[in-house]
Amino acid sequence: MKLKHSEYKQRTMKIWNEVAPRYHKRWASVSVGPFQSTAKLIELVDINKGNKVLDLACGTGVVTKKIRSKVGNSGYVIGADTSITAIKIAKKWNERKSNLDFVNIDAEKFYFSKKFDIVTCQYALFFFPNAQKALKNIRNSLKKSGKIGISVHGRKERVPFFSSILDSVTQYIPDYIPPGAPNLDRFGTKSALKKEISRAGFSKISVKEFVFHYSPGKFEDYWRNYIKYIPKPLKEKLDGLDYSKRKQLKQLVKEKTIQYTKKNGEILFPWQVLILTAKY
Repeated sequence: MKLKHSEYKQRTMKIWNEVAPRYHKRWASVSVGPFQSTAKLIELVDINKGNKVLDLACGTGVVTKKIRSKVGNSGYVIGADTSITAIKIAKKWNERKSNLDFVNIDAEKFYFSKKFDIVTCQYALFFFPNAQKALKNIRNSLKKSGKIGISVHGRKERVPFFSSILDSVTQYIPDYIPPGAPNLDRFGTKSALKKEISRAGFSKISVKEFVFHYSPGKFEDYWRNYIKYIPKPLKEKLDGLDYSKRKQLKQLVKEKTIQYTKKNGEILFPWQVLILTAKY
């Protein structure tokens, strides 16, 4: 049975409420792997002192924090996310400031009475079931001279940290990713991303490609940490595999990582990221 959009959103919110603390500790707060892009996003969207900025799907507030340092005391920043747990971490991670607020909102349903100079959105557009609705909300929240900065992961074959496991797991557990869930790499090419943003009415669209690198350690580290950090619904599916199939799955994943494994046994994955900027 396919998930309805509302069911997918509820499921995603539940998962993010669970994984936000370890996501923050393992990835976002230490700027490793794909989060090397945070500084690039801030640079490309060209935030100035006094700007009013919305950081949509702000997660644990890592991008928000950098924005706050750019706009200074004369600017204003709102970090917004659907996950209550992520917002709590974001508030703790960011110092309390009079010109910084965090709110819980749905990207497809929000409205602000005041307009922003800039809206940023890092690693979230592909999660929105109705990306057009979210993008049109973003555009309606901008001043006429406003601009956006959006980061997405590249196509799955360009992000083998994920695909090495997911392509293998789905051979053994076909519903590992629920039917009806949006394709998370549907904006993973420059043309697909540009097309989606253009459809929402934005202009002067520019997409830059970056390839970062990330080492999860040796294979056993990579596999063990994947099992450790995945959310409960996925872990339950993996735990449901019998021993022999789980062993076969692990071997299949290992074979996919060989091309990224150095002589000392350390894996070094490339990680493609696309960063888009556009004007109202």
